[in-house]
Amino acid sequence: QVRLVESGGGSVQAGGSLRLSCAVSGYSVSTYIVGWFRQAPGKEREGVAIIYPGGSWLDYADSVKGRFTISRDNAKGTVYLQMNNLKPEDSAMYSCAASRYLDVTLATPDRFAYWGQGTQVTVSS
Repeated sequence: QVRLVESGGGSVQAGGSLRLSCAVSGYSVSTYIVGWFRQAPGKEREGVAIIYPGGSWLDYADSVKGRFTISRDNAKGTVYLQMNNLKPEDSAMYSCAASRYLDVTLATPDRFAYWGQGTQVTVSS
């Protein structure tokens, strides 16, 4: 069974930075596509960033391009989301998700089979 555990959330002021980690266990993370998603209260879940197994293909939501960076260390079984220049509108519960199949995008969270519990990010103005 694949297990994902997020960490690194917290409270920061606008303009600050956080690095989220998604530790993947139970199977070789190098074979999975991993995405970060977020959901704020009263809002729909939003795809934030996605990275393919080899790390060569990445995609970001327009709202975070230039500020967030997704990366992976397959040897450590971990995918990271570096978040810089945070804004209050970035406040949300951030979750990572994994899929073994290529038919996933930021717009198709329901196609990800495995999810973590999430980590809260709060950005104050």
